[in-house]
Amino acid sequence: MPVKTITDLHVEQGMPVLVRVDFNVPLRADGSVLDDRRIRMAVPTIKCILDVGGIAVCMSHLGRPAGTGPEEKYSLSPVADVLQMLLGAEHRVHFVAGACRGPMAQAAIDSASPGDVVLLDNLRFEAGEKAGDAAFAADLAALGRAYVNDAFGTAHRDHASMVGVPAAMQAQPRVAGFLLEKELQFLGEAIAAPKRPFIAVLGGAKVSDKLNAIRNLLDDVDSIIVGGGMAYTFLAAQGKSIGDSLVELEMVSTAAELLSKAQQAGKAIHLPVDHVCAQRIEAHVPTQVCKGNVPDGWIGLDIGPATIELCTRELHTAGTVVWNGPMGVFEMPPLDMGTQAVAQALRAATERGAVTIVGGGETAAAVKAAGVDAQVSHVSTGGGASLRMLEGLSFASVACLEEA
Repeated sequence: MPVKTITDLHVEQGMPVLVRVDFNVPLRADGSVLDDRRIRMAVPTIKCILDVGGIAVCMSHLGRPAGTGPEEKYSLSPVADVLQMLLGAEHRVHFVAGACRGPMAQAAIDSASPGDVVLLDNLRFEAGEKAGDAAFAADLAALGRAYVNDAFGTAHRDHASMVGVPAAMQAQPRVAGFLLEKELQFLGEAIAAPKRPFIAVLGGAKVSDKLNAIRNLLDDVDSIIVGGGMAYTFLAAQGKSIGDSLVELEMVSTAAELLSKAQQAGKAIHLPVDHVCAQRIEAHVPTQVCKGNVPDGWIGLDIGPATIELCTRELHTAGTVVWNGPMGVFEMPPLDMGTQAVAQALRAATERGAVTIVGGGETAAAVKAAGVDAQVSHVSTGGGASLRMLEGLSFASVACLEEA
């Protein structure tokens, strides 16, 4: 459903605008922000409000607090510091420590000047956020005169700030921010009207995590490349020996059904033809390339050179590529070669004019590690949400926004 966006929103001087952002960022051991990408991605939407004299009231969750009150290790205080640095001295960030509603939040908004930001503390300090509690949502809604959803990373969650707040603000503007708009555009159009050939690259550990995506994509894609630990469940379904590799025994018959369905539909599912194997999982472990079967006592931990060549050749033809999930244990050299190669193949495909979309936290980290995150068409900020879109699901949080 096409929805109104922040460019349709009329912001008056000093008007408080609720902005649901995704500041669920990784933190270092000392509590500082390790990766500020999600914060940087929200800045254009925030500045769109600030530059016309509005007050951006930002709300987000961070980590998994118990929901019984403030917990210092999950405070958004480090995020406030990064946001202030990104916005500069022109805009002041007011942080509401320990509270996301009530008198403290309202006092911070009342004392803010046009062009300021008020950052509420972690929404999940209150159980009402994950429970979708209507009273909690109403308290949040009372803090603003318009609602902007720019949190694609939680778009698939029916939480209070995502669904309850816009539901409580039916008489007020409810629009998508720039980031949510971009995510819906890229992922939505990739599935609905892809430039062909349309190729999906799926990795990660488990078939069960990607099962619904594979089922949905088989109707739309021209081929699927499967790597990562999930490939060994498919290979087991073909009767191949997989040694001590990861396998979901309860999913073997399902994998066989998917392979049969793809064959009947004339869609190729490309599985690894060789593997980088080791006898244990650790960095710089001795490895060997195993062609075909994986020997007993060995674990398939990455795609091998012949499979890399197959993937590169396949991606060379692509018009659209959607990639979700690494090809191996990419965090541990030399088990990152397959994932790195796919990342470079996506960069080359983009240069040839293909639309290339990367979804999922691990996959986003992989393209960043490969130095090509700025050279693909789009890197999604939401792993779970992007996977739900590949499954063909719609989001209640988007349906709550105003139709364009």
